[in-house]
Parts: sequence; C-alpha cells; structure tokens
Amino acid sequence: MNFELTNNTVGQLGEEVVARWLQGQGWEILQRRWRCRWGEIDLIARREELLVFVEVKTRSRGSWDEGGLLAIAPKKQAKLWQTAEIFLAQFPDLADCSCRFDLARVSYSPSPQPENTDNSARPVVLGEALVLSGYRFVLQDYLEAIL
Repeated sequence: MNFELTNNTVGQLGEEVVARWLQGQGWEILQRRWRCRWGEIDLIARREELLVFVEVKTRSRGSWDEGGLLAIAPKKQAKLWQTAEIFLAQFPDLADCSCRFDLARVSYSPSPQPENTDNSARPVVLGEALVLSGYRFVLQDYLEAIL
C-alpha cells in the first residue's frame, strides 16, 4: 500500500536519487538544499576542481512542464546564478573552482512491487527505476551545463 507523498517529500526523494547517482559517478556532495535569501540550490557537488550546482526536477508522469524542463525559466536561472554567487562568497575556499549548472530530471510513480521490496541500497542507474517509500523513482536525464 502506498501512502500519499507530499511535494516536499517527493522533492527530497528525487534529490536523494540524484545525489546517489552523482556519488556513484565520483562526485562529493557538499550541500543539499542550500538556502540563502535569494533562493535554494538542490545539490552542490564537487569533483576535483569542478563545482556543480544541480537543479533537480521531480515530476509524475504527464506533468505539464515537460518533466521540469519548462520550469527553468529566465527568472529561475537568474535566481540560481545569484544563489551560487552567494554560496561562493560564503565558501571562498571554493571560489577558484570552475563552476557548472546542471539539471537532473526525475520521474516518479506508485510502485507495483510489494511493500517489503527495498532496493534503496542498490546503485542508481540512469533510466532504471529505484523503489523508495513505495514509489518508483527514475533518473530520466542528467543535463550538464544548462545555463
């Protein structure tokens, strides 16, 4: 039996899927849901001297905004830039890193698998379902350098 997920929980689970995928790709997750007065960055990760600011869009099937692609409007892009600048000002030891803005698109739906099925320890693979909290989450796309 699936319970109804709140939007906040859906977002956190989608971010968890992406964070685990990034870690599997050799990235260190520095921050999750980093906030300042200008906005929030879902994930901030580092590999060597490259810093990525990741916007995660978690959507159910048939969402109105093309699975989150249309949600990165110019106003949102400007907020991401401002927020990243404030992050770098607060963490000057990272200011010399090259920076990139990425977008991860995650879909979710109720899982047909029995409730006792727990594959949360399984590695995240692009395009393959992972069951968390009774729902199937799939990392659909990871788009680099969207801004």
